[in-house]
Amino acid sequence: MSASVTSLPTLPESDVVPLSGRIGVEIRNVRLAGDLPQPLFDEIQRLLLKHKVLFFRDQENLDDAAQEAFGARFGGLVPHPTIGALSGTSSVLELDTRRSGERDSGQGAGRADQWHTDVTFVDAYPKISVLRGVLIPAAGGDTVWSNTATAYAYLPEPLRQLADSLWALHTNAYDYAAVRPHATDDDRRQFDRNFTRTVFETEHPVVRVHPQTGERTLVLGNFVQRFIGLNKGDSQKLYDLFQSHITAPENTVRWRWRQGDVAVWDNRATQHYAVNDYGDQHRIVRRVTVDGEVPVSVDGRSSVLRSRHDKAEVGRAA
Repeated sequence: MSASVTSLPTLPESDVVPLSGRIGVEIRNVRLAGDLPQPLFDEIQRLLLKHKVLFFRDQENLDDAAQEAFGARFGGLVPHPTIGALSGTSSVLELDTRRSGERDSGQGAGRADQWHTDVTFVDAYPKISVLRGVLIPAAGGDTVWSNTATAYAYLPEPLRQLADSLWALHTNAYDYAAVRPHATDDDRRQFDRNFTRTVFETEHPVVRVHPQTGERTLVLGNFVQRFIGLNKGDSQKLYDLFQSHITAPENTVRWRWRQGDVAVWDNRATQHYAVNDYGDQHRIVRRVTVDGEVPVSVDGRSSVLRSRHDKAEVGRAA
């Protein structure tokens, strides 16, 4: 049996459904697998570069191994650099709001409700992410994506010139209490234990040149600590200004998840936000990420990993 319900080398127009004017299409009548015919996979890649995020309904055929096999068609898979892979897999990250049977406070594990691009605290952050809905709340729990290429393209010219000249320091050791003021002590301890046990600091250009499309995209999101050469106060004001353009409704698409759905996005040209509106309902999604390239600025300079250290090392040194 074919991996796809269609034997056509390219997708018929009726199976590619735009969801907004600037980002996102739903692809219908395709069954995802690691052995998709090459012409069909090439078309999926082309659509991904054009539309930034693709959505597929009814992919219950995918388990962890099949999700990894499909993701590997885009390139080598990489586990999360601090959390690691789900048991029994090489690279699957599980986002579970009731991890290890813990009580869900509504503020902790598995709730990525800050605008971000995946793992920008490392230099060669993932180029593609593939997310699968395993257990979805009856209501709520949508995800919103934004197009950072159109966000840049529609900036006023003075802001484009400013963005071209800026660099930012990204780190996973951000102020958790500031972004989650209602988090419990257990939530904070879990964040420290899982997400910041190894601390990364990387300098990225605020504008990178996409290695496949040549587009200029904005590299920001909640891992930004400050802009190089600016203090935190000035950095925050400038960050808020640029983020307001990235997350403008015209640059976004919102997806209502169902169990078995799959979203694939170009992590070099998007940010996303998991809407935290489902209370204590249980939500599980699983993600694989594809190894990316070190970003290159508009003037040809590459991102730089400035530091990487375990928190235990800092404690011993102190």
